[in-house]
Amino acid sequence: MRTELNELRYTLVTDGSSDSSLIPILNWLLIQNGVRYPIQPAWADLSTLPLSKGSGLPDRIRNGLSYYPCDLLFVHRDAERETREKRVQEIHAAVADLPAGLSPTFVCVIPIRMQEAWLLIEEAAIKSAAGNRRYAGSLELPSVTDLERIPDPKELLYRLLRQASDLNRRRQRSFPVRRRARLVTEFIEDFTPLKQLSAFVALAEEVSSAIKANDWRP
Repeated sequence: MRTELNELRYTLVTDGSSDSSLIPILNWLLIQNGVRYPIQPAWADLSTLPLSKGSGLPDRIRNGLSYYPCDLLFVHRDAERETREKRVQEIHAAVADLPAGLSPTFVCVIPIRMQEAWLLIEEAAIKSAAGNRRYAGSLELPSVTDLERIPDPKELLYRLLRQASDLNRRRQRSFPVRRRARLVTEFIEDFTPLKQLSAFVALAEEVSSAIKANDWRP
């Protein structure tokens, strides 16, 4: 059934604030799949809201939808030590627990390990996010095919950002590495390399299915 739109609004519910860096990736996937409506993304920042009940996944989704209504819901969970199937089951159970009338089309966003692995694909983007795009040194990024096997991609990304900043050890202590990490995807225009990763392929397939099911191609 077609949903008539003038724009496509989506809400991203995440594990934490650093995961808001997924928005440029999701925008890119929607455009790649033929969405030509203006895209209005929202990260469900629940940190300052007067929320009811707890902070578990069902509560985060319910509160996210209440404060950030949308046409399409993205629910992010890092796989970490669990399987993708386990995380998918958790998300489906949480959505099924929503009150009637509060269940939009939804897509599971489940990187292997953690989403920082998806940020390790472009050296220039990391240098720019570190505030030093002219850094002359070489950042030793892993090959894309190895990204899902990195034990701690967050730690690696932080180390590369500090290296690219080219600050001395004393000044690195005040370097806002977490905030800089959230900027990396803003400097990447093409996320095609991520299509080599199983978790990204699964996400792309879900996005494509959601768009087709709702006829969101003008």
